[in-house]
Amino acid sequence: MATKITKRKPAKAKDHKPVKKQTRFRKIMRLLFKAMLWFFGLSIFSVIIFKWVPVPFTPLMITRSIEQKWNGKEMVCKHDWVPIEDISINMQKAVIASEDATFMKHNGFDFNAMQKAMKNNEKGKRIRGGSTISQQTAKNVFLWQGRSYIRKGFEAYFTVLIELIWGKERIMEVYLNSIEMGDGIYGVEAASQYWYKKTAQNLSKRDAAGIAAILPNPRKFKASNSSSKIELRKSRIVRHMQYVGKLDY
Repeated sequence: MATKITKRKPAKAKDHKPVKKQTRFRKIMRLLFKAMLWFFGLSIFSVIIFKWVPVPFTPLMITRSIEQKWNGKEMVCKHDWVPIEDISINMQKAVIASEDATFMKHNGFDFNAMQKAMKNNEKGKRIRGGSTISQQTAKNVFLWQGRSYIRKGFEAYFTVLIELIWGKERIMEVYLNSIEMGDGIYGVEAASQYWYKKTAQNLSKRDAAGIAAILPNPRKFKASNSSSKIELRKSRIVRHMQYVGKLDY
């Protein structure tokens, strides 16, 4: 009796594509998780370090130096760090009066000012005061310049960190030592010497108001020998300084 031989059909090769996709996805997620851990670790570490260590330079200082070099100008970066004890109380009150009236009360964000800024932006207008001193400090020390939702998100994150770790006095100290106060001039000590030929400790109310008045555009405006527009702004800031009150850091 003849035996019937049946041919086996070759087994279909297994489709490994879904497995490969899952493996690739897991690798990507693992890398993202590690990157996030590194970011949080380094950011918190840097904020803790700068609670006590003077900030040597900021991203804006680097950017401005590159711009000067690119435009064929002399690279100028005057920056002299001084402790807050050596900064006139007039200067501290002047920036609060001009930049952030609720600085001593808020936790890093002035939501009323933000709403006003948003409404004016919708109307095509611009308003100062949308960002607090805390937000400006976070941006100047840790982030790049520009406007984007990503940068704003990082700004909010660093603002929360410095409010929690630094406190108001340190935020004010770093702010006054880091912000741009002239073309190539950074920090209140360099600005005081440049504009008034005196130390930051000896600034009068009018002097301090002059520096605060040019902060919206310190490369365009002058704190001394100012235009009539800046002189009016100085007078307004001096008036508002009397309402700031005692700074109980």
